[in-house]
Parts: sequence; C-alpha cells; structure tokens
Amino acid sequence: MNAALVHRGPDDGSVDAFGRCVLGHRRLRVVDLVTGGQPVRNEAGDVVAVFNGELYNFRQLRSELGRKRHVVPGSGDTAVIPHLYEEHGPGFVEYLSGMFAIALWDAGRGRLVLARDRVGKKPLLWTRLPDGTLAFASELKALLRLPAVQPELDPAALDAFLALQYVPGTATGLRGIQKLAPGHLLVLEDGAERIERYAELRQLEPREDGDWLELVRETVGSAVRRRLIADVPLGALLSGGIDSSVVVALMAQASSEPVRTFTVGFGGDPLYDERRHARTVAERYGTQHEELVLEPDAPALLPRLAETFDEPFGDEAALPTLLISEVARRHVTVALTGDGGDESFAGYERYAAHALAGRLSHAPALPAAARTLRALGRREPRSAATRAARLLEAAATPASARYAQLMEVFPLGLRRELWEPEFVSAAPVRLEPPAPGIAGLQRLDVETYLPGDLLPKADLASMACSLELRSPLLDWQVLELGTSLPDRLKIRGRRGKEALRRAFARDLPPEILRRRKTGFGVPLARWFRGELREFAEDVLLDPRVEARGQLRRETVERLLREHVGGSADHGHRLWCLVMLELWQRTHVEAVRRVPVAAAAG
Repeated sequence: MNAALVHRGPDDGSVDAFGRCVLGHRRLRVVDLVTGGQPVRNEAGDVVAVFNGELYNFRQLRSELGRKRHVVPGSGDTAVIPHLYEEHGPGFVEYLSGMFAIALWDAGRGRLVLARDRVGKKPLLWTRLPDGTLAFASELKALLRLPAVQPELDPAALDAFLALQYVPGTATGLRGIQKLAPGHLLVLEDGAERIERYAELRQLEPREDGDWLELVRETVGSAVRRRLIADVPLGALLSGGIDSSVVVALMAQASSEPVRTFTVGFGGDPLYDERRHARTVAERYGTQHEELVLEPDAPALLPRLAETFDEPFGDEAALPTLLISEVARRHVTVALTGDGGDESFAGYERYAAHALAGRLSHAPALPAAARTLRALGRREPRSAATRAARLLEAAATPASARYAQLMEVFPLGLRRELWEPEFVSAAPVRLEPPAPGIAGLQRLDVETYLPGDLLPKADLASMACSLELRSPLLDWQVLELGTSLPDRLKIRGRRGKEALRRAFARDLPPEILRRRKTGFGVPLARWFRGELREFAEDVLLDPRVEARGQLRRETVERLLREHVGGSADHGHRLWCLVMLELWQRTHVEAVRRVPVAAAAG
C-alpha cells in the first residue's frame, strides 16, 4: 500500500505497527524539513498520528499547546495533532485550519480516528475487509494492493459517473470502498465505526456593500498570505482568469522576491489558449513566468492519465492539470491556484442560466428552439449557440431537475440507450439545492461538484507529480464569506464574481476584469475527429467491451459516427467513455486476483 503512494511523498515514508493498528505514510517535505518526520506521538507515546496536507494555523496551535505544558517537537504542523487530540478528543479537528487527511490511533482507548478537511481538498478512502479489518488510504490504488480486496463494479455509481463525469457522494465506482465525506470524522471503537459531521458553512450577518467588499479584500488576502508558509520553493498556476490573477497579485504584494508563475495553452487553438491573458498579469507583477504550449500526443497520454485517476473520472481538464503540474514541479514544490473562485464567489455561468431558465420555463416551443441552436453549434461546444441550447433545454425541464440537466454529460435518455439493462437501469440524477437562490446553488456545488470533480482533479494530477497545490479561494472563511454575500455582489447580468471584481479592481488589468469564464478545457471535439478518432474506436469497439455486457455496441458506434460526421458534438461523452474503459482495464481487471482454489485446480 505504501509503495503505491510514493508519488504523494517521495522524500520519506514508513510503515509502523502499534499493536492492532498499523500506520503507513509518505512525506513530501514542505515545512520543518529536518525534524518534521512521521508518525508523530504525544509525550507518553500512546497517541500517534500520520497526516497528509498542510495546517495553516500551526504556529498559533503550537503556542497554545505550549502554554498548556505540551512538549511539541520540531517547528512544523504535523506534531501538533496528537497533543491537540489530548486536549479535545476527536473534536480536535475543529481547531484545524487547512487541508488534511489524518489517521490517529489512541492506544489507551483502542480508538482509531480518521479525519478529512472541511472542503475535501485531501482524499481519504476506506473499506472493511472480509475479516473485519478497517483499511484506509489516500488513493484507491493503495487499497487495491490488499489481497483481500476484490474489485467489484458498482453499476449505479458508474451510471452516475456518465451523468456527471464523476462519481458523486461517498461512492467510488467499486462496491464496498467508500470515501470519507469532507468535514467528517470516522471513529472506530469497540469494533464499530461511526461517522460524524464536524463542519457546516455558516451564514454571515448582513452588512453594507462597502463593508462586504472590504471584508473580501481582507479575507482573501489573509488566505493567500497563510498559504505562503513553506521551507521549499513556491509558485502559482496562472490561467489568466480573474481567480488565479487575484491570487498572483496578492502573492506578489506579499513577497520580496518575484513570484514563479506557470501557464498552459494550446498552440493554434485560441479558444483553449489563455497565455496572452496570463502574460498580461505576469508582466504587471514582474513574475518569473513559464509557458507550456501543449501539442500533446493524446493517445500516448491517456493511459498515463488513467493510471493517475484510479476512480472513474471524465473531466478533460485533468490532462492539462497533470501536464502543467509536471512543468511546475521542475521549479517548485508548492504552487498556489485560483481553484474555488467559482464556488466561493458565484462564477459559474450556470448560476445565471438557472435563474433565467426559470423565467423562460413557460415560453412556447422551447424544445424546438433548443434543437435548432444545437444544430447551429454542433461542431463547437463553447459556441454561443451551444450555450443557448443548454439554457432552453434547462428551461423546458421541471424545476426540481433543472440544475441536474445543466450539469449532465449523458442525459437520462441517452444513458438508457447506452447501458445494457441487465447491467444497470439508468436512474435520474438528483441535484437539488439546499436553499433558494444563488447561495443554494453554491452550497450544492460545495457539497457535490467540488469534492467530486474539481478537488480530486487537482489533488491527483498534482500529487502524481509530487507537487502540492494550495487553494486560498477555498479557505473555509472565504467560502463562508462568499456564500453569504448578497446576490447583487455575486452576479451582474450573466457575469459572476461581482464582489471579487470590485474588491480587486485596482489590482488587475482591465482586460482581466472584463473576461468571462472560459474554463480549463481541451479541444475534444477536434481531437475525436482527428488524433483521437482511431484511438477511441480501438478502445471503445474492442471485443472486451462488448463481452462485459455493459455498453450497447450499436449506441457507442452511433455516437462515434455522429461525432466524426459532424452531426453532433459528442466529444465530452466520448472522453468519458474512453476514460471509463481505461479505468476498468487499469484499476479493475489488472488487479483482480485468481482464487487460490481455482489456481490450484
């Protein structure tokens, strides 16, 4: 298990037994390079812990623990964990600010505590083995090293994956292996586990617009400064969008040395190339700037991507994230990103679309108008016609299913055509906001899309390159502030992040402030009509696919034919199908074990 995760911590690692509990860890040295080893213990040695992540308030915690006579070795963050547990029991996690997955063993009580940070930046998976043992790890590939784990597909989870491009909730795509939800603890004691939630977003008190904007500047600035603590080289991933531009501006203002920045773009495809915008910010702040121009050999890279993402994952931005992480790691060990600005400050166009769809829901001939617009934009998913078609399709959808319709990759009808009914019966995806208005949509994304898609994309892609990413716009205080803002400071017309734009207007070039969201995509429509066409046909029409009895070959053939012929854009759908197939080959079939009795026979 430990060997499967060397990429997450190439600098150090160990496997240590403490009676009934065995703890393994891998370490990427970032803070307290010499004396910050693991596992960490209390003075008596009966409370031990291993930890993945960063605690940004560790200096304050060390000071408080010192006043209470705790002897906390070293100068970093990890060593505070067992002492904080001594003071507060399992509730110690409520005092931590940062990103983390923690395993703590209390030998005196025979208690194991697993904890995951409030947002879910660091992954933590667990399972029960046939003999009752509880096993846990940062990535699924480590659990699959256990001889007792026989990977068995979860058809309902795979249906949800095709709907959303990720497996939602605590499922993983395999039966019996679960994710610990963000903001939760798992406590194993007396042979039984209990799972407890310890964090929920608060609604801040109303205030005047000027006070809100000043609070945005102060809270975001503090979040960035806290994430500059490192004893190793540090930089930033700069996309040219407002989120990463704000982060770089604040880093530059807080740093005495030029900030290292890294940008990725696709040569010859301006719709997917943000280098010019990133360069504007880099020049404004005199950063030490690196550009990666992608002309990737996609067929050669996809197996590597499938090896990295050991759960079904269909967000194509994983590929450029992996490649830019690889470039950044040659120069730095830690990089800040703008991830989370859309959730914190309401940046998604779909938030405005959801409200507009509700107002259009009684307009006549919506389906016909949507079909016409789909036909006009069939060759380019980022075209105005395609976006307008999605809006009209959502308007024609019942209110309770409207947000799910805006999010779906494979709609329910198409999934029913695709799956063999003996494998799974496609079910509606339920994404219902917990509250009305934009705040309800933000909270829904924080509970679903963020931990299901964006965070694993960033974590798995970066840690595959032994690069630590930090996301100040996903600081818990920033999230609470952003979701509490009045709607007038979230969206203006179709443009989101109004508070962020106004709060940092004097720090950014005007063209950055005016930009609409584009996303970190790749030209899938062109790829599946060109360099990925033959690869996709070889993978999806392989006899192994049909032999499994999961997907209907005739539907897969139709999707390929329609896309190549230009009558539809199925690029994103084909990507999801290819990644699903590669995942099964790499992480399911390759690790299935022949039972001993059968082997002997």
